[in-house]
This record gives sequence, C-alpha cells and structure tokens, in this order.
Amino acid sequence: MRVLTDTHAFFWWMIDSPELSVKARALFADQDNDVLVSAVVAWELATKVRLGKWLDALRVATDIASIITENNFTAFAVTIEHARAAGFLPGSHRDPFDRLLAAQSQIEGIPLITADPVFRDFGTAVMW
Repeated sequence: MRVLTDTHAFFWWMIDSPELSVKARALFADQDNDVLVSAVVAWELATKVRLGKWLDALRVATDIASIITENNFTAFAVTIEHARAAGFLPGSHRDPFDRLLAAQSQIEGIPLITADPVFRDFGTAVMW
C-alpha cells in the first residue's frame, strides 16, 4: 500500500513518540508499504526549526534525505499540478504545508497518515 505521511506523523515515527497511533505506527513499520515523504515535510521541518518553533526536530530536518533512505521510505516531489490544486482547495485554512499535502494525497489517490483533523475538512483520505 502507498501512503503519504504528514510532518508530525513522520517526526513522531522518527522519535518513537507515544503520540503516534497504533495504526500509524503499523503503517510505517510494514515493509510492504511504500511510505512517501513529501518535499513538503522537509520544507516544514526546516522552516519550524529555523523559526525556533520545533528545535527538537533539528537532527531530522538537517538529515532528512538520509533518514528517508535508512527507513526505506520514498522521497516524493511536489509537482506543478500539486501546487495548482493546493491553491484551489476550498476553505479558509491557510497553512501552505497542509494544503500541499492534501493536494498531493488527493491527486495521487494516496491516503495521508495524520492526526490533524483539518485534512478531513479538505476531503483528504486519512489514516490514523
């Protein structure tokens, strides 16, 4: 199964956080799954570290490419179509990271691993 991860779920997996649900943990751990880590995740982690909002993510943010490889995950690029769709998503939610992840999930038909309820408002298929 192909799944896309949001930033918090990815980070929680990396630090073995109890905030990660049992179902999400199983999705990450299942070697038969293709876990996609969007470029959006790298962008959001680096931005939050730079702004001082998420300093405990520094190691993950600075070494994300290696971490993706070591976990047998797949780096997932943002396309023009993803960006266009993100801009046109309805609703007042303004977070560009969330909008891009929602668009990627919807366009590619891949469920998103996330605890964030905003994605349901976008109509995104969510697994948690």
